Amino acid sequence: MRPLHEADAFTGKIFIESCIQEFLWSCQTIKIKMIQLYSRNYIRFDQGISRTFYSSGMSQGFQNSANQRGFSATQIAFQPDVQPRRKHPGQPRAQCQRGSLIGKLRACGKTFIIGAMSEIEHPFHPVNDTGAQAAALADAIRRWASELGFSALAIGESTLSPHAGEGLRRWLAAGCHADMDYMTRNVFARLHPAKLLPNVSRVISVRMSYWPDAAPAAEVLENGALAYVSRYALGRDYHKVVRSRLQKLAERITRVVPASTRVFTDSAPVFETEFAQCSGLGWRGKHTLLVARDTGSKPSSGSCFFIGEIFIDLPLPVDAPVSSHCGRCTACLDACPTGAIIAPYRLDARRCISYLTIEHPGSIPEPLRPLLGNRIYGCDDCQIVCPWNRRCPRSVEKDFTVRNGLDCATLVSLFAWDEAEFLQRTAGSPIRRIGHERWLRNIAVAIGNAPRSPEHLAALHARAGDASDLVREHVHWALGRQSV
Repeated sequence: MRPLHEADAFTGKIFIESCIQEFLWSCQTIKIKMIQLYSRNYIRFDQGISRTFYSSGMSQGFQNSANQRGFSATQIAFQPDVQPRRKHPGQPRAQCQRGSLIGKLRACGKTFIIGAMSEIEHPFHPVNDTGAQAAALADAIRRWASELGFSALAIGESTLSPHAGEGLRRWLAAGCHADMDYMTRNVFARLHPAKLLPNVSRVISVRMSYWPDAAPAAEVLENGALAYVSRYALGRDYHKVVRSRLQKLAERITRVVPASTRVFTDSAPVFETEFAQCSGLGWRGKHTLLVARDTGSKPSSGSCFFIGEIFIDLPLPVDAPVSSHCGRCTACLDACPTGAIIAPYRLDARRCISYLTIEHPGSIPEPLRPLLGNRIYGCDDCQIVCPWNRRCPRSVEKDFTVRNGLDCATLVSLFAWDEAEFLQRTAGSPIRRIGHERWLRNIAVAIGNAPRSPEHLAALHARAGDASDLVREHVHWALGRQSV
């Protein structure tokens, strides 16, 4: 028997037609089969039983009908009664357990009863030592994460300290979020994970290294005729890669234990760095990014990785936070081209090159344009100078391999892309999200900062009559710089 949440539509249809109507009208015992692994104190319709309803397309009707009949809650308390048995001669007892789950739900003065059979055919089964069981599952999750390409995984509480909320509100009040208004709209959800997944109890944080085998960053930055693209954006969009792997990890977890999960990677109002820091995945560097120091046979460290999360409602054992190892170092503050890191652990997005070249939709402030240099998409300076990145591991993910020679392309060649070529060459890349107009805006500024040459002047004159007011403005500024 498969887990209930994997039951097909046919099974769900039989279950509903044979049981639900009587269940709603009178006291009725309903027998179902489901996997019971954790000794938890309730079964929720929105986790186990309703997955069968969803597969039959009748979940909404059932919930509405239940509410109309006076059900006060969509959860049922149960008491497990596990009795081991052998399913086949010679089969280890630990691999097959059977038990009954008896639950009661009161409504309209009546008591409704659900009886459930439990069949377990995998190693994670109810045992007296639930702590050992949870630890075993956590170890398995780490192993699965490694198999999926994640370099590290840590588990933390789903609650954040008041200090985190206070710091976020002060940062917003100071306007450091620039025009990213969604930051102010989602403060509550960012600080209260249950808004995104009801009954969440743990946050599983993961890391995936991205630094590719590319042209040396420092050499590209020193050559004004070349375009610098942040190294995380040279390959496939990390949202697609990390989220897909996280979803596979979440599905693997729920195949062996009933749980509700939700995955994130820079895709929702989640306080990602704070959760990762609290779980011990790393510490927050003075540039506000997460920094890690790994030890072992192949020690690595640094901040050149993506992070993602799985919200889950299982009481898994949590990992301890790690201490900061930044010490008195201020290399990242000193290296920021625009002075956007205004204090340790405090970034002003209004001056940040990553914000200006990616998130900012309008005109780049003129005083900041010369400071952008040849950076046309993002900025890595604070990471390049970080001592912990001296042993930054190269990514082995093929998805993060450099595409279209963007690690050392010339500004002139990229400025010649029309919109069709831009869309074709950035398919599957995070760069596509800024659109062709911002792409040209950014390159125009970089050419304005480039060494004066006939080639650069010709490229700018070719765009001087561009249909976009935004592009023309920055081209004319660049022409003024090239003509001096």
